[in-house]
Amino acid sequence: MGTSRRSFIRTSALAGGAIGLGLVPASADALGRGEQPVGRGRAPRESAPRSLRMLILGGTGFTGPHQVRYAAARGHRVTVFNRGRTNPGILRELGVEELTGDRSGDLKSLEGKQWDVVIDNPTTLPRWVRDVGAVLRNGTGQYIFISTISVYADSSVPGRDETTALQVLRNPESEDARADYGALKAAAEAEAEKQFPGRTTIIRPGLIVGPGDPTDRFTYWPVRVDAGGEVLAPGDPADPVQVIDGRDLAEWTIRMAEQGATGIYNATGPGAELSIAEMLYGMRAVTSTDVKFTWVDADFLAQHQVRPWQDMPVWVPPRGGSAGFSRVSIARAREKGLTFRPLAVTVRDTLDWHATRPEAARARLATSPTAPGLRPEREAEVLAAWKARPRS
Repeated sequence: MGTSRRSFIRTSALAGGAIGLGLVPASADALGRGEQPVGRGRAPRESAPRSLRMLILGGTGFTGPHQVRYAAARGHRVTVFNRGRTNPGILRELGVEELTGDRSGDLKSLEGKQWDVVIDNPTTLPRWVRDVGAVLRNGTGQYIFISTISVYADSSVPGRDETTALQVLRNPESEDARADYGALKAAAEAEAEKQFPGRTTIIRPGLIVGPGDPTDRFTYWPVRVDAGGEVLAPGDPADPVQVIDGRDLAEWTIRMAEQGATGIYNATGPGAELSIAEMLYGMRAVTSTDVKFTWVDADFLAQHQVRPWQDMPVWVPPRGGSAGFSRVSIARAREKGLTFRPLAVTVRDTLDWHATRPEAARARLATSPTAPGLRPEREAEVLAAWKARPRS
C-alpha cells in the first residue's frame, strides 16, 4: 500500500474517526493531568451499595493492584493472597490484609476463613482451581475466574461470543502453559464451574493494556510513535484491533462482584470497532510528535518474516483462520456495565508510566530481540525493502 492520494484519503478518514472514539482528548492539559472527559466511560468511584469481604488471589501483578485500589475506594474489605514476591509492599499503603502462600501446595493461610467473593487472577492450571476449591468451596459465595479469549477453538469467525466452541486439552496431564495456554484456561474454567457450581463468574479478557503492563505488547506502539520519524504500520489501515485498559477490566470486575453477576463474559474493547489506523493516528494526536506512517501490506510483511502480534503487536491480519481474531463480541459485558476510558488516556498514562520504569526496562523495547515490536535497525531494513520493491 503506497502513499497514493486514495490511500491518503482513506487513512485520513480513519484517523479522523479517532476523535469520535475518544482517541483524541478534548484538552491536552486535562490529559496531561490524567483527567478523563466526563461521560466517556469513567467508572464510578462512590461507595458500593454494601461492603463485601473480597479475597483476591494474586493482587500484586498487573491488574490486581487496580482491583484492590478500586475495591478499597468503594468500601470493600480486601484480602490478597500471593507468594509475596511480585512487587512486595505495593498495597501496604491501602491497609489491606495480606496472606502469604503458594498455589502449588501451600494454602494454609486460607483455611477456616470466609469471604463473600473470591477473584482468581493468575490461574492457568486446572489443579490450582481444584486445590482452591478444596479449601474455599464452603468459604465463599461468588468465585470470579479471570480467563482469556484465547480459550476459543476457532478465530476465523467474526463476532465470536460466549457460546463459541472452546479448545480441548488433548493431554489432560499437560501443564505446558506455552503450548496449551488456551486449552488449559478452558479446562480451568470447567473446574471452576465444578468447584463452585452456580456461583462462578468467568471473565474472558482480550489484550490487557495500559500502565503497569509487563508484556510491552501495547506499550511498543505509543513509545514508538512518541519517538517520531517514519513508522512501519502493518497491513490495511482498516484492519481491526481490540484492547482493554487494565483499569477498565479491574474496575468492572469489582462491579461484577457487587452485582453478584454470574455467567461467562468476553471483556475486551473499545466499545466500537477500532482500526489499526485509528489507534496509531490517535496516538500521534496524543503525543504531537513528527510522525509519518508507512503502511506495508500483510503479504510483504510475511515474506520478510515480520510476524503479526509479536513483531507488529496488537495487530493480526483479518483473513483466513484469523478473520475473527479482533472481532470478539462484548455485548454481554456491555449489558453488565463494562465501560471504557478514552484510549487517549490509556496512551498518555502508558507513556507517563513508561518514563518512570527502570532504564533497563525502557531500553528493552529498543534493544532486546525478544521484546515485542521491531528494533529500529530492523524496522529501517523492512521499510527500505518496501520502498525498493518492484512496482507493477
